Amino acid sequence: MSLRLFLATLQFMTRIPVPERWTQGLALDNYERGIVGFPLIGLIVGFLGAVVFTCLAPWCGVPLAALGYVLALALITGAFHLDGLADTCDGVFSARKREQMLEIMRDSRLGTNGGLALIFIVVAKVLVVSELALRDVSMFAMLTAASVAGRTVIVLLMYHQRYAREGSGLGNIYIGKVTARQTLVTLVGGAILILLLGKGAALLALLAAMAVVLLLATYLRRRLGGQTGDTLGAAVEVGELVFLLALL
Repeated sequence: MSLRLFLATLQFMTRIPVPERWTQGLALDNYERGIVGFPLIGLIVGFLGAVVFTCLAPWCGVPLAALGYVLALALITGAFHLDGLADTCDGVFSARKREQMLEIMRDSRLGTNGGLALIFIVVAKVLVVSELALRDVSMFAMLTAASVAGRTVIVLLMYHQRYAREGSGLGNIYIGKVTARQTLVTLVGGAILILLLGKGAALLALLAAMAVVLLLATYLRRRLGGQTGDTLGAAVEVGELVFLLALL
């Protein structure tokens, strides 16, 4: 993967400023090759979130530091994945037909199910991070690893999946386009980073996140007939939360 492709992927997945000239001329068709860099994107995002937690904890206590960590991740990513989680829950839990679910997910307005999902994920992360800190876990490494895990397991909703919508969309850049080799490199790369950050316990937590996200992928494929950009965002959030829960 070239440096230009990695920077373009970083620009696409986060709000970290990347000069336009560094990514100019790269066609969207090439972005799917950037999936192998997702664990590194997670490393950068997680590192920044962990810095916020570490700086806040001595000053305002663990619970508020945990909240600061969650909010920092949302700001760094532009709440990209949280938006996908909310839209997915609005559609999937609407008890409508497949086409109507997909239409609801496209609607920019926030529904009750999406609102509840956002409240749940934020509260759950704050509580789990606070509990981990009380158990004297190596917080900087584990918070960094959580973002690596979330962006590693997302490939499971891309490989050998179909795009649920007719026509194009942001999710269509990756869904059904990544190869078996790219999937393997992404998973192995993420596993190596997580092993270096948290040793065996963190690797087991990654396996737990992979198992849950595989179940999520199966469920969404049955409900929606495939995956969308929104379901990819939901997978990142679910993967991060399951990884942190598995560390308890």
